[in-house]
Amino acid sequence: MLLSLLGLSSPAQAWGPIGHRISAEIAEDNISGKTRAEIEKILAHEGLPEASTWPDEERSNPSPFWQETASPFHYVTLPPGTDVETMVHPPEGDALTALEGFAATLRDETASQEDRALALRFIVHIVSDLHQPLHAGNGSDRGGNDFIVDWFDMQTNLHWVWDEGMILRQQLSYSEYAERLERRVGPQEVLDWWDADPATWIAESTALRDEIYPSTGGEAGMGTFEAPAILRYRYHWEWVGPVEQRLAQSGVRLAAFLDQVFADDAADTSAQAGS
Repeated sequence: MLLSLLGLSSPAQAWGPIGHRISAEIAEDNISGKTRAEIEKILAHEGLPEASTWPDEERSNPSPFWQETASPFHYVTLPPGTDVETMVHPPEGDALTALEGFAATLRDETASQEDRALALRFIVHIVSDLHQPLHAGNGSDRGGNDFIVDWFDMQTNLHWVWDEGMILRQQLSYSEYAERLERRVGPQEVLDWWDADPATWIAESTALRDEIYPSTGGEAGMGTFEAPAILRYRYHWEWVGPVEQRLAQSGVRLAAFLDQVFADDAADTSAQAGS
């Protein structure tokens, strides 16, 4: 019973701490030397894996920024038939508008050290968020949080299964998991995935989101019964590969995004010096 309550009450977080750190570790291994130096100027000895979980760790901070402003920064909402070009951003913003704003802050060398550090930590987190398919929600079930499942005899929701459930079953540390994934990713895949455009990531997540909902009741994929869906080895076998691919892609895309941000910053500085 305690496990059931824990599963249902855990807050929505795109990937758990291990997933976010896997993504950040892969990014840290792929960024340019210039980007690495720029990050160290901002975060000192705090590496990207440590920075990656900070936006979730601060969710209990009672300040209005964390309790009100920052809450929508972890997801986007795209109802069926909607894409990045036609999606409606709510007045309070979402992960995409937040990413754009934090990138602008990171490029602004007149911004305070504190603001640039906050922006960098959020960028590391949001890029990973946008690769979790249920953080491109369909607008009907809070990104799978209202879709109740029985996961190996623990009552929880589909969102948690994707955030943490399948990752935790591997029983690997984030560094072990990142190393495993990097061994599987070849240079051609890095080149193919090297895309700093969030529209690409969101489109991929939306397409995947529409495939991952199991039938309700019984073994997933075995027919439609009464809720909750019972998820066991078959669902894990079918979807752990896509989970791992999204983690690896998010790491490569985070490196691409950060390289682009700091390259643009350098170009802006050179242009100002020449004017």
